[in-house]
Amino acid sequence: MTLTAVGFDLDETLAIPTRDRATILAEAIASVGAPQITREAYLEAHGRHLTSETRTPIFADLLAGRETDVDAKALADAYRHEIADALVPLSGVKPFLRTLTKEYHVGLLTNGPQLAQRDKLQTLTLSELFDVALVTGELSAGKPDPAAFEALTDALGVTAGKTAYVGDDVDADISGAANAGLTPIQVIYDGGPDPTPEAAVHIPRTELCSQLPTVLRNQ
Repeated sequence: MTLTAVGFDLDETLAIPTRDRATILAEAIASVGAPQITREAYLEAHGRHLTSETRTPIFADLLAGRETDVDAKALADAYRHEIADALVPLSGVKPFLRTLTKEYHVGLLTNGPQLAQRDKLQTLTLSELFDVALVTGELSAGKPDPAAFEALTDALGVTAGKTAYVGDDVDADISGAANAGLTPIQVIYDGGPDPTPEAAVHIPRTELCSQLPTVLRNQ
């Protein structure tokens, strides 16, 4: 079946951190004098708040019961600024997306609170390069829930069977897309998740812009 649409994940797929995310989190924590929080604990709490407007509920969970006067909103704001400052767009992605939209319906589906993800898109000046850019903080469900992928295909006006989805996370992106009926394409990179057989294709992140058009035509 010929593909007519492609959706993308944002973090670690099109938006690349210039510093380790655990380091970025530690810097935000230190800037407001909050108690230490591990990256693993943050990810667990983040997964419980994929449809939130901001990261404040995430940090409220993480600070609950801790001896601290730090306000969860202050920590959320500090982390938002730190991570937005640390992200850069994937090399070559802007002209690549402009070209891709001439042949396909192109969308974004990113997990996370509305304010945080929209701030990233604005900082990276990526929003206008998609036909549709969806943040799960504005939806009723986050990835890997099929409802999140259905929101993407509905917004693009396409069917799941004619849509590819490109991301790095095995559960949220690859399994989620596969279970929703999309063609999952996994981006791989040093230090990232291991390639999964659930993906139809694996593409090194550094070669995404050069390889993806051919991959899409061959699916």
